[in-house]
Formats: sequence, structure tokens, C-alpha cells
Amino acid sequence: MSALVTILDDEPAIREMLSEALTEAGYRTLTFARATEFEAALRRTTPDICLVDLGLPDRDGLSLVHRLALEQGASVIIISGRAQVQDRITGLELGADDYIIKPFDPSEVVARVRARLRGPKRAQPGMTARFNGWTAHFDRFSLEDADGTETPISQAEGEVLRLFLESPKRLITRAQMQEMLGGAAGESFDRAMDVRISRLRTKLREDPKNPRLIKTIYGAGYIFLGEVDWG
Repeated sequence: MSALVTILDDEPAIREMLSEALTEAGYRTLTFARATEFEAALRRTTPDICLVDLGLPDRDGLSLVHRLALEQGASVIIISGRAQVQDRITGLELGADDYIIKPFDPSEVVARVRARLRGPKRAQPGMTARFNGWTAHFDRFSLEDADGTETPISQAEGEVLRLFLESPKRLITRAQMQEMLGGAAGESFDRAMDVRISRLRTKLREDPKNPRLIKTIYGAGYIFLGEVDWG
């Protein structure tokens, strides 16, 4: 069955344009004008990608993005007329996987969706990795410390962490990350990676001035230095 893409935007013309472009590309779509309608639908179905506008009539889109990414582990692409750099940074920090500024060409959205779906799939239930006193649970996207306290991570953060854990003590370049995780190359992708890695370091209680696990190799990429046991 083809992937399901939900479109949440209060502008009918944008919903119709995106739905038509995505349907022609082979995806199934559901469209919504209000957050309440969208959230009701989430109780009945699980989309592969959520396209979310920030300027919704009944709810702040950023809070919805945060809930989708953190609580449900959904893959989220923001579509918004808010073009300020801080808006993009905030959206990425709250868990969005990508940020597209209006006006846009629908073919660009289709390309971004396709790139996301080419990225790593969700881990199967029970998939865990242990490293340096931590346990990563990829079935529910959380980090568990040695005392059993769990901290949720977004799907986007989980994809980056899994990439590191699958290649410990090996240099991973930005180009390799873009190829393996999907997404449009360029400043937007680089900023998204910086934000996700920063959030992971915070949740792993790393010293930002001297991280022990995720090391930045300036001008080259990153290396994960932990000992990893998959089980």
C-alpha cells in the first residue's frame, strides 16, 4: 500500500494543490483545515508523513508539531509563510524533520516527502541498543538511563541516533548523513542536523563544551565514541 500523507492547512487552494500533486506521485492523502479534525483522524489512522501549517485557526501549529514529533514519533514537515530564521529554528527544535516556506512549488514538497520516505524506517518492536549506561528504545523512541528513567526522543532524533549507533567509532560525514537520512542538501539540512545532534547531546547529558559520545570533527562530520550492544 502506498504511503499516507496528511495535509493540515486552512487554505483550501493549498490543500487541493498538495493533494493533487501527491496523488499524482502515487501517495494517498487526507486533508484537514483544522487541528481538531486532524487530531480526531489520528485516533483512527497513522500517517507516514504529516504536512503541517503553523497558522491554524484553532491551534498554534508549533505546539501540534511538538506533540506529533515527541509523543507520537510522527515524521513532520512544516509548510508555513513564516520565513524568519528563528521560526525555522524553532520548528526544527520542536521536532520537525523539514521546513518549507510558502509560496512553494508543489513538486518541491513531493521531493521532500519522497526524501523523507527514503530515509530509515521505524525500528521493529523490541529493537534496543545499549551504550555507556544508556538504553535506546527505537520501538517507542526513548532513552533510558541506568536508573530506569526514560526520556522521549523524536523520530528525527531517533534516526540520527540510530545512524550513530549502527556505525560507532567511524566518521560520518554530512554528505553521508544527507544520503542515509534523506532531505534536501544545503543549509536547511545542515541546520536540521545541528539541532537534532544538539538535542541528543542534551538528552544524553553531555557537556556541550566537551561531549564524550558524539564528537564533532570540524570540517569533516561526526564520530560516535561509545561501545554499542544491540539486542
